Amino acid sequence: MLVSSNNNAIIYQIFKSFSSGGNVKKNGTYFVVIILLLACILPGCGKGQKEGQQAPVVEVVNVIQKDVPIYYEWVGTTDGFVNATIRAQVQGYLIKQNYTEGDFVKKGQLLFEIDPRLFQAALDQAKASLAGAEARWTAAKADLTRVKPLAAQNAVSQKTLDDSIGTEQSSAASVLSAKANVEKAALDLNFTKVVSLIDGIAGIAKTQVGDLVGPGSVEELTTVSTVDPIKVYINMSEQEYLKASEVKDRDVEKMSLELILSDGNIYPHQGRFFLADRQVDVKTGTIKIGAIFKNPTRLLRPGQFAKVKVAVTTKKDALLVPQRAVTELQGSYQVAVVGPDNKVDIRPVKATYRVGTLWVIEEGLKPGERVIAEGIQKVRQGIPVNPKPFGAEAKPKPEAPAKAEKKSADPSKNEKR
Repeated sequence: MLVSSNNNAIIYQIFKSFSSGGNVKKNGTYFVVIILLLACILPGCGKGQKEGQQAPVVEVVNVIQKDVPIYYEWVGTTDGFVNATIRAQVQGYLIKQNYTEGDFVKKGQLLFEIDPRLFQAALDQAKASLAGAEARWTAAKADLTRVKPLAAQNAVSQKTLDDSIGTEQSSAASVLSAKANVEKAALDLNFTKVVSLIDGIAGIAKTQVGDLVGPGSVEELTTVSTVDPIKVYINMSEQEYLKASEVKDRDVEKMSLELILSDGNIYPHQGRFFLADRQVDVKTGTIKIGAIFKNPTRLLRPGQFAKVKVAVTTKKDALLVPQRAVTELQGSYQVAVVGPDNKVDIRPVKATYRVGTLWVIEEGLKPGERVIAEGIQKVRQGIPVNPKPFGAEAKPKPEAPAKAEKKSADPSKNEKR
């Protein structure tokens, strides 16, 4: 308990009056009188201090009422419209890389070369086998041509005719098999030249010259992605998806999506919804939605993070307050309202949408009411406050220019005396 200086002086005089020659009279009556005097003085001190206590200063803002567009906003990830993983279809040693990593490549452009010598030899062997099969087929056809007239004249047995027919057909099948082997060997030789299957940006190579690549070893060589247009995937909550399903397909197609890049800049091209995944993720309760954006300058690359924003509706006569004026507690929201008598009324409100730095309040406020935006932690229900406009700062008074003093080169002479 605090005691003022005047009260201290009074108490001192009381003790002095009961003292004589340094000896205090130890009489119970005197102490009772002292206690009664203290009981009268100290409450008066506390009362005076309480009456002098000032109301806390808070900053208030008026509730705004106007029509506002309601936006939905999600964090998305960019991905190529087509991502082609380039793999080696034959096994061999990589002998050459023919593209610059990160450059734009055309469909059919040569990217890698695998040592072709084994495959060239296999092709030559297959061609030789084909030539032998064709020679045997030619001989079998000639033999059958000779046997048929003889069999018609019963000069040879029926078995001889059947054997000639079987030999000719078997030779023909051998030719077909040899041709297939030649085509396969030619394809394998062609696969030693690894080309891009699409137009796009080629990524960093996953292998180096000299690596053994192909099935069973290093298969992925690089990836080529088509980035114009580019896809942006977002995870939409199940509740948002159900609300969106109520919108007609034509209206969804007309929705223009805005892309906000990680540096805060707005992407110059607007996008549209492109696809929805077949299922909701049971772990997160979200469904993956794909949007598509034009990317002529190839500024966007797969793997970037960005915000996707879309205006879904316009809220008529919405009541708006700053987000900092709204306190959230266990899923409920409340604001501190300053009444005409400058007393605080803490009310529960229903906050629904966020519009920039503002909350849209559905219930609990009226247009023009004042809510505390700064200093809400200093107030409680029913106390008076000293409201000031939110964001208004007292401007410092201009100070008179200080007189220039001539200083000596000697620092000791510049010290204040």
